[in-house]
Amino acid sequence: MLLALLRRLGQMIFVMFGISVLVFLIFFGTPGVDPAARIAGRNASPEVLEAVRKSFGFDRPLYVQYYLMMKKLFITGDLESFVNRGWKVVPAVIDTIPVTLSLVIGAAILWVIFGLIIGLLAAATRGRLLDRVLMILGLIGISMPVYWLGEVMNLITQSRYHDSWLFSWVPPLGYKNFSDDPKGWFLTLVIPWITLSILYIGLYGRVLRASLIEAMQEDYIRTARAKGLSETRIMLRHALRTSLIAFVTLFGLDFGALVGGSALLTEVVFGLQGVGKLTYDALQNIDLPIIMATVMYASFFVVIANALVDVVYILLDPRVRTA
Repeated sequence: MLLALLRRLGQMIFVMFGISVLVFLIFFGTPGVDPAARIAGRNASPEVLEAVRKSFGFDRPLYVQYYLMMKKLFITGDLESFVNRGWKVVPAVIDTIPVTLSLVIGAAILWVIFGLIIGLLAAATRGRLLDRVLMILGLIGISMPVYWLGEVMNLITQSRYHDSWLFSWVPPLGYKNFSDDPKGWFLTLVIPWITLSILYIGLYGRVLRASLIEAMQEDYIRTARAKGLSETRIMLRHALRTSLIAFVTLFGLDFGALVGGSALLTEVVFGLQGVGKLTYDALQNIDLPIIMATVMYASFFVVIANALVDVVYILLDPRVRTA
């Protein structure tokens, strides 16, 4: 087990190294791309461009630039923004992480709970009216873009019906720290949680339903029926466990990507200054150090999520342990 964990750790480090090199080369090593020209602005004179190159170290070999940037990013932590001089990149990313984690973890709890409920109910009533209704609702949820749904939710809760008893509790858009105001933190995130989770509730419910229906045709399920076990117990104790493998795989990929910045649209719509919003602003200004830092942060969480998924596989399916 320890050897497997060490192997996985080595793979994670290798993947992150490869990502860092790739991202660095895209922004700094692509032929025809001159970061100094982006920083100096349009119509900059050759003298200004040369001064910018020396100031930021762009006149050095690529491998030296890469080493210095990684050193400032991971060791000294003093990497500065190219656009806002003096603005430290690492503290800026660290400040946005709690916002994104709060948004994604809350939404994940909702979509896992309701995805399980919908999948189980749909599989248990396969072919009946409830199954069809749940699958139609799930398809509607999958089909609604999060930015559109978020704007509709804001229109209802912030504008049209904000003064009604139903939504008078909804605070203005933004984020409040949990340590400063736990109640305000919860209230500001309820609507974003619901908005972000609706898409995944429908998707996970449909995936779990398909996995359960397939599992119910397996030989070990027939054996359980032959022993006289009830259908409810068979589904919850036997079929669900193996069916969760597809569920967990999807969750690991989605959760890692969302924490890494894929919740950008939700953050923008609800005024949450998270990792995705920080990356979006950096892309608008071509702020390369921040882009590099957020991409590395995103890759870290995606790799970590996939490693945890492998561990959960072993807990869910004994056949994986002997593979």
